[in-house]
Amino acid sequence: MEILRVLLLTMIIFIPLERILAIRNQKVFRQNWRNDTVFWIANIFAIGSILTIVIAIAMFAGRRWMAGLQGAVHSQPEWLQFVEILLIADLGFYLAHRAMHAVPCLWRLHVVHHSIEELDWLAGFRAHPLDQSIVKSASVVPVFLLGFSSNAIGAYFLLYAWQSVFLHSNVKIRFGPGLRWLLATPEFHHWHHTKDGAIRDKNFAGQLPFLDAIFGTAYMPKGRRPTSFGIVEPMRQHYLLQFVMPFRRTKTRPDTTPAEASRDSPHRAAVGDTRGKHQSR
Repeated sequence: MEILRVLLLTMIIFIPLERILAIRNQKVFRQNWRNDTVFWIANIFAIGSILTIVIAIAMFAGRRWMAGLQGAVHSQPEWLQFVEILLIADLGFYLAHRAMHAVPCLWRLHVVHHSIEELDWLAGFRAHPLDQSIVKSASVVPVFLLGFSSNAIGAYFLLYAWQSVFLHSNVKIRFGPGLRWLLATPEFHHWHHTKDGAIRDKNFAGQLPFLDAIFGTAYMPKGRRPTSFGIVEPMRQHYLLQFVMPFRRTKTRPDTTPAEASRDSPHRAAVGDTRGKHQSR
């Protein structure tokens, strides 16, 4: 019942926002929404179970050599702990997410998420559980090892959950120059889902866009937005088929890796200047 209450609350918040502040004209129940709902429900249990095991193993292995540092970290004000968690966790997220695009075997997991062709509040839930388990482990294992308080960790988890929904939502919200590179928005993350492989290999941060600016992977031109999403070769839209796809031997790849796309394909193929225009599919 708790799962249904959370799903209902998310719908109540984001569906009206996507009607009032829509970036693109698309249906409330767009194509393949049932598939993404199955991912959302199944991943709650799968990812939660894997993360629990990984964190427990890491805590057991590091209990001796991290003890002194944990005490110092835990003694800090909780607001400061929250800021530190945000920086550490999103740096871990950035590095793991970038690896998902750079390493072919990891890309086969991550490409399931990039098969989304219409972005909305539900789209972010389509992700292979192993993909998310790896990325989230890179984010939260250091946080638990360092001994941050449960309140600070809980606040971060709350921000992460809602931020993920917001980033994929069809909501036109932009921050001014001072905040644009401080907190991620759909304007930032939607470029990461474009079909253009060279641009898709940008904007890896989850919450803090300035990490991409620091590492040279930022892409957020003013007054422009991507015109199409997904991968070059569409993927079968069925949960079980997408779950097993990374492990199947196929003659053709589900899509080229971004590094290959940067080298072999013409840049900006799927990008256009859409100032003041809503794109209909």
